[in-house]
Amino acid sequence: MPVNQPINATLPADSTHAADSTAAPFTPHYVQAFPSGSDTLSSPADSLKSLPHMEIPAGSPAPIHSQSPLHDTGTMALMLLGAFLITISYKSGYKYIDHFFHNMFSTRKRENVFYDHTLSETRMMSALIFNTSIMLGILLFYGIEQWVPALAAPLHNHVFLHTAAFSVLALVFYLLQLALYKLLGYVFSDKVNTNLWLNGFKATHSLLGLLLFPIVGIILVAPSTVNFMLILAVILYFSARIIFICKGFRIFFNNLSSSIYFILYLCSVEIVPPILFCVGTISLCNILHY
Repeated sequence: MPVNQPINATLPADSTHAADSTAAPFTPHYVQAFPSGSDTLSSPADSLKSLPHMEIPAGSPAPIHSQSPLHDTGTMALMLLGAFLITISYKSGYKYIDHFFHNMFSTRKRENVFYDHTLSETRMMSALIFNTSIMLGILLFYGIEQWVPALAAPLHNHVFLHTAAFSVLALVFYLLQLALYKLLGYVFSDKVNTNLWLNGFKATHSLLGLLLFPIVGIILVAPSTVNFMLILAVILYFSARIIFICKGFRIFFNNLSSSIYFILYLCSVEIVPPILFCVGTISLCNILHY
């Protein structure tokens, strides 16, 4: 075969026509699906930009909700525990409540007045004292929040810790007062007068908790009334103290010389301890904050 002869010259003519005749023409599908012009090269992002967008309204920062005794599980459990103890003790110890006003005001020295309290009545009295301590603890929480602003913010970080500590402090203060009254009665009077005096103290303190319970409930559900309710609670507390002091005056005041001892008693027992209690409460707050 000559070198300069083309390759196609070696193929038969009829085979070339056969190959051309059997080849099917290529026809592209969906020709009309592509837009004409320059839009054929546009990206999907460009088409999305033309769609309408929803505008997000400008928001405001979420308010900071501080904890309070109403939203604290531990504090509510303490309140329910006090009410529960009173409820289960009432059926067998209701006679102690019946003797509230007798113990608060009566100074009659009869032998049958000083009966020994039964176990049920003692349990009822203990439940009432425990309830009073809880009510005072919650009121101290709100009192410090309102009247000592410098200590208000840390209170809400540990609500139950503060309310429980204040309740224990109120209970300890009551026990110290009871021990002090027993000591004074033992030193300056006899057993009959001392029992009359102590019964008045226990009755006024027990009744105080029942009167403070609705005040605490109103403060919890209506915080806007806290100032008025705190003032009302203070009035009730001092009213209970005045009733107890008046009963002591009726029991121990015998002659003019007794007035000197009574004045000393007021200063050393009824004025100084509450002041020390308030100072101790502030000190306890400072300790708990650290």
